[in-house]
Amino acid sequence: MAAGFAELGRKVLGPGEPGSGDTEGFVEKAVRGARISFDALRRPDTAPAVFGALLFFLAFLAINPMAGPEPAYSTAVYAAGGELLGAVVAPDGQWRLPPVARGRLPVTAGKPSESGAEMLREQVSPRFAVALSAYEDSRFYGHAGFDAIAIFRALRDNLAAGRIVSGGSTVTMQLARLRRGAGQRTLPAKLLETVLAVRMELTGSKDDILAAYAGLAPFGGNVVGLQAAGFRWFGHDATHLTWAEAAVLAVLPNSPGLVHPGRSRDELGRKRDALLQTLADQGAFAPADLPYSIAEPLPGLPLPMPGQAPHLAAKAGPGRVQTTLDYQLQLQAQEVAERHARRLGSQGIANAAAVILSVADGRTLAYVGNVKTAGESGSWQVDCAAAPRSSGSIFKPFLYAAMLDSGELTPTRLIPDIPTRIGSYSPENNLKSYAGAVQAQDALARSLNVPFVRLLRSYGIERFADLLENFGFSNLSRAPADYGLTLILGGAEASLVDAAEAYARLARAALPEKPADGDASRQAASNSATDAAPVSRAAAWLTLEALVEVARPGEDASWQEYASSRRIAWKTGTSFGSRDAWAIGATQDYVVAVWAGNANGLGRPEIKGTDAAAPLMFDLFQLVPRSAWFPEPTPELRMITVCADSGYAAGPSCPETVRLAVPEQAHVDEPCPYCRMVHLSDDGKQRVSAECAGDAGLVAVKRFVLPPAIEWYYRRSTIGYRPLPPWKPGCAVADASSVDLVAPEDGALIYIPIELDGSYGKTVFRAVHRDAGQTLFWHLDGDYLGETRGDHRLEARPDPGLHELTVVDQAGALATRRFEVLLRND
Repeated sequence: MAAGFAELGRKVLGPGEPGSGDTEGFVEKAVRGARISFDALRRPDTAPAVFGALLFFLAFLAINPMAGPEPAYSTAVYAAGGELLGAVVAPDGQWRLPPVARGRLPVTAGKPSESGAEMLREQVSPRFAVALSAYEDSRFYGHAGFDAIAIFRALRDNLAAGRIVSGGSTVTMQLARLRRGAGQRTLPAKLLETVLAVRMELTGSKDDILAAYAGLAPFGGNVVGLQAAGFRWFGHDATHLTWAEAAVLAVLPNSPGLVHPGRSRDELGRKRDALLQTLADQGAFAPADLPYSIAEPLPGLPLPMPGQAPHLAAKAGPGRVQTTLDYQLQLQAQEVAERHARRLGSQGIANAAAVILSVADGRTLAYVGNVKTAGESGSWQVDCAAAPRSSGSIFKPFLYAAMLDSGELTPTRLIPDIPTRIGSYSPENNLKSYAGAVQAQDALARSLNVPFVRLLRSYGIERFADLLENFGFSNLSRAPADYGLTLILGGAEASLVDAAEAYARLARAALPEKPADGDASRQAASNSATDAAPVSRAAAWLTLEALVEVARPGEDASWQEYASSRRIAWKTGTSFGSRDAWAIGATQDYVVAVWAGNANGLGRPEIKGTDAAAPLMFDLFQLVPRSAWFPEPTPELRMITVCADSGYAAGPSCPETVRLAVPEQAHVDEPCPYCRMVHLSDDGKQRVSAECAGDAGLVAVKRFVLPPAIEWYYRRSTIGYRPLPPWKPGCAVADASSVDLVAPEDGALIYIPIELDGSYGKTVFRAVHRDAGQTLFWHLDGDYLGETRGDHRLEARPDPGLHELTVVDQAGALATRRFEVLLRND
């Protein structure tokens, strides 16, 4: 008969029933219950056995006891260790925290499983379980869902009183009522709860039932569930309760109104203390501790929920949101950010955001979307870490790395740094000064704008936009041509989150595929990062090496000491109009990214990457463990010979050469354009030619010679540069390399303003000559304009349209530029 009973169950339930656990396990429990009941029929006291068997049978065929309307859950954001970071009230106005599914690793918001068997038992404090059993259901661990003794006692008491004074419901029956929803407490409803309670006992363990009950029980006001009650009434997680707290929470589900201040507070105290006395008598804790438990205060007004990640909670949907945040690091990062925000606030800078990532796998360890110090007027609710902002100079390292890979650049190659106009665009360095030419690695470390605009023009805007997208920048919504060359200087927008992830990808690219130290955990984490590096390991490493040399903020000497104690590759950025300040640093293990500014876009002179963002970045680095520096990627590097002066591939006329490491696949083949053979007098003080050398003869010498426009600035900023000596009198010949035009550049668009009197304004032409004593003669479209000596600048008022400017020296050497003049109102 028992076997037939089991077969009937399989036919009714099929292979499995969603939300009710494993059918096979259910059937086995039913079979055991039936066998016990049938065996009992052979004894004289058959009536209870028949009654029990009937209940088991009905419970087996009944509808799913865990069915019912899914409650509306609060949004709850948790740290990686399970700590609650922040929560938002549920759509129905209740504080109801979602449970956790056993064996799962949720990464987004979602509904919890309906199966009580999958709920984590760790959510229920052991003390609450003991207190609840003592107060509500003393035989909870011994009955099968209903307590016949309690039911008969309730019937007796209710008949004697002529009204309902006792319910006799077990915790399991109360859970059945909570799952079925509100309804009248009638005898049929009670019978249904009894049947459902029995089935729940068949399909789940006592711990599962307690976990489900603790998640749905009311605890006063708009607080539902044990975890929410712990935070709202006691300000901490409910998994670790004092005995007094556990007693209060055991009492509340039966009388949730007692928790309100001014409403039966004395009654709540009496019930709590009586329960504590019972627990002490039962040996739950030492009787000597009873006075201390009774002395604990009752809960007062509801306490605020944790608010450690408000911007993550605000944009998440209802349900549990499992993050990768490190709880302690998150708290510390917020505290440090708030402290810096108070300093920035005195300078008219209201907002700041920060993100800390793990390089190995890209996990976000801390997320400060904004600072509460900004207040309502400062729009602190705006998630500035996710908001697109002008990128400033933070894209420069990616262009540098890509050009190293392609061989279009070496770390020591000279890049022109002179006044530049490309079409109508005229970039400037932050300090409004020019070095003539700088090594590429120095241009990156000093974040010089003009050299990188020139590099981008060489590399290609569309090609660079593709590179940025491959690094994960997701806000490049326009066509690359729309950004133009401003793309490298903040013409596009980026979010702090994207920027942090891109720098983490760059740092991850610099790491070996297999850790040199054999750390298995790091290898596993590294393997979890599935994104392919857009640049080679060698290029990434060389880029990070250059970023170590970034000059630290100089206002505080302690930063200089700190900079020498840790190697950090870092980059700052400041947007046009001083609206956004960036600072992003990377080590082998961590990336720290900071943004500072005003959420409303208001610019301030103090909004600079080095001043507003870098100090916060360095303080955040102090919160994470010290990291070793990136190991040199020796197999991925190869040594080439380059000109010691220019960094280009060494040519036959380079005076000195050096060996330089470049990415193994880079094709560095452009020869040095700045070195040439020159003829000097035997004392080296004059240039001569074979025709005019005389008896003294001449000497052929290899020299590093920059073009005049570059040389004019370079010789003023670089100690040791030797310009060519002057020509020996009577030997000068026309040398096109002696004269150059600085402004305008070839193909430039020049805007001429209209003066107050209606006439066209003036523009300034500028030229340089290698011989400071030379006189230059200026011509515009064939018409003579004038002559200059020394500082070769000339004002002119060209008409709108296309023009050709020519400048000629006394020996006949000349330079020519074509440009177009536009009116300001064109």
